[in-house]
Amino acid sequence: MATPRNRAGSVRAADLRWRSALAVLDEMRREPGVTRAAVARRLGLSTGSATEITSRLRDLALLAENPAAATSRGRPTSVLTPHPDGPVVIAVDLRQEDWRCAVAPLDGKPDVAEAGTHRSRDPEQVIGTVAQAVGRLHRRYGDRVRAICVAIAATVQHGRVVQSAVLGWDAVDLAALTADPRVPLLIGNDATLAGLAEARQGAAAGAATVLHITVEVGVGGTLVVDGRPMHGATGAGGEFGHLPFGDPRLRCPCGARGCWDLVVDGRAIARRLGEPAPRDPRTYAEQALARTPADPAVRAAVAHAARALAGGLAGLINALDPAVVTLGSLAESLRAAAEPEFTAALADGLMRFRRPNPPPVLAAALGRDGALHGAVVTALDHVLTEEGLAAWAALCSSHSPA
Repeated sequence: MATPRNRAGSVRAADLRWRSALAVLDEMRREPGVTRAAVARRLGLSTGSATEITSRLRDLALLAENPAAATSRGRPTSVLTPHPDGPVVIAVDLRQEDWRCAVAPLDGKPDVAEAGTHRSRDPEQVIGTVAQAVGRLHRRYGDRVRAICVAIAATVQHGRVVQSAVLGWDAVDLAALTADPRVPLLIGNDATLAGLAEARQGAAAGAATVLHITVEVGVGGTLVVDGRPMHGATGAGGEFGHLPFGDPRLRCPCGARGCWDLVVDGRAIARRLGEPAPRDPRTYAEQALARTPADPAVRAAVAHAARALAGGLAGLINALDPAVVTLGSLAESLRAAAEPEFTAALADGLMRFRRPNPPPVLAAALGRDGALHGAVVTALDHVLTEEGLAAWAALCSSHSPA
């Protein structure tokens, strides 16, 4: 259905206690399938207050309630789920070789609706193709679309793409990805968004300070503090792959020399093997990792990359003092393929006082879907505010029968 329906008639924004409503919706988002009774306990709500708030949220097409499975002789309760006519967000994952568009309701579960591979790296063609897919989704869901977030393998500054060494782009405008100027378009670096997702709902959920490192084409990542990525002064923070942890003789496509990017991914493995630089470093690295058990030369090249990854990671731990480290995509694969070398290099790079109790280094839980989940998290953060709920309530009222 293209527009929300308010089954109980017009409900004014002033009638809803927005903070309590947001708290209930956040619980539904944090734990899909949570019961109303569990939400009431966690928020310290009386049974009557919980019933009243969820009733009003139903009236605003924000949540639905279904009977929970009976587990005791106590009062029956219900499971809270997104309303079938409720708000949705669109998440776009724009990667080196392909793209995906997903739709997610208020519980944050993305459903990939459109996907494709790049026929060309020309930014106009790539953006045009993805814009058509977003437009189709927007027409399908109409006013229910409340925000769009794009995760892109690029440096993002002040909410704009300023450079993508991976895609071979300089500054590009992604404004075409929203078909309605009233719907906010949010843009984030893919590794930053993946780290956000791991900190909120992945391997590091609950940790106050999380360092996320991922390897795709080069190194990406972010530092997440209290559930918020540290973007820096202009939003371009977290470009860990361009720290000078690499070979100063090598010039990176970003323009700098000695970037960490160049010594940890498929390009580094190919260089150690004396092979040409691969067009698709990620696929090349995956193939090399598969050959590692049977080919000593490949094993040595992979081990070299794993040591370079661990050494740089040690430097970041020393500088940023995270409680938890998560490794995404090929970063975890490199560690697994050469664990002794990785572990030794990490310990050697840590300051002496850290070695007895280093932060745990965990495999990312969301895999290659991390950036997509992070885009959903970011879009929902924009929607689930007092202002966002008030705007939705006004829309519900405008669509109600006179």
